[in-house]
Amino acid sequence: MRDDRANGRLEAFEGETFVGVIVYFVLDTEPHALVAVHTVVEDGHEGKGIAGALVREFYGIAAGEGVPVVPLCPYAAKWAERHPDEAPVPAADVVRAAKLQLKATPGLW
Repeated sequence: MRDDRANGRLEAFEGETFVGVIVYFVLDTEPHALVAVHTVVEDGHEGKGIAGALVREFYGIAAGEGVPVVPLCPYAAKWAERHPDEAPVPAADVVRAAKLQLKATPGLW
């Protein structure tokens, strides 16, 4: 996996082949939550656990930075529901702030 923070992409590879991505942004306000917007697995690579591995890694990165994750991506949200021990629920005010920032910059996502 490769975290391309500048471009808001956590990318998964099988060898040198790109196989999936979480598109995200960092919340402008404190706490600087990581906000998952889309999780995509490339055609032909579905069903291999790539999306789950991406989301798990994403939560791990956030935990290492001491910030929450806001899973606005439907897949990430469902994963979080299934893994409450690994995916703490973000505070409601953080979720609101993430939704406002996403709405303010729709062209980026």
